[in-house]
Amino acid sequence: MVLPLFLFAAVTWQVTAGGPLAEGDERLAREMREDAPPTALAEFLADLGNTEAALPVLAAALTYAWVRGRRRSRSRRPPPAVAAAAAAMAAVPLLVAPLKALTDRPGPLGGTGYFPSGHAATAVVAYGAAALLVLPHVRARLRWARWALPAAAALVCAAVGAGLVWRGYHWPLDVLGSWCLGVPLLAAVLAVSRVSRGSGRRRPDPSGGS
Repeated sequence: MVLPLFLFAAVTWQVTAGGPLAEGDERLAREMREDAPPTALAEFLADLGNTEAALPVLAAALTYAWVRGRRRSRSRRPPPAVAAAAAAMAAVPLLVAPLKALTDRPGPLGGTGYFPSGHAATAVVAYGAAALLVLPHVRARLRWARWALPAAAALVCAAVGAGLVWRGYHWPLDVLGSWCLGVPLLAAVLAVSRVSRGSGRRRPDPSGGS
């Protein structure tokens, strides 16, 4: 968690101070827009970061993990990983909105309040958490899914970031900043998932000892 947060602090400092990294960021954005793919494709990729697209994917994963968790534990309470993923998603607007107001960064097409990107942060947490929720329930014979799911989530997040820059909705550093915020949230979900699975595998001591 420390490295992404440190990188976020460095990026935020450069953005607010108008440092060399921010200047290079704007040049990179202009170059990317010049080499952008067709508008319809770039718009589609950017839209994958909309809540209307990302939240249903996360909701499906939450439901799947909850149902599978109830079958194993026979408890009506949501599994800890499900609760952690929902909390991580809820934390996105609580983090992004104040940061946008504080940094007040101008956007490529005008206006202010573009850092960090809400769409990029939504994509990272929604698609990343969905992969983390499904992974523990992947059957052993589907080993390819253990790397395919995280890879697919990372690819979608990268596509969303590229689409946002191609369409002029954000600068590249806006996207990078959101990724730096999303990674610690996903790390927390992963930690909760591992702890809950470890405790679930423990067996009571037949002798009654502790």
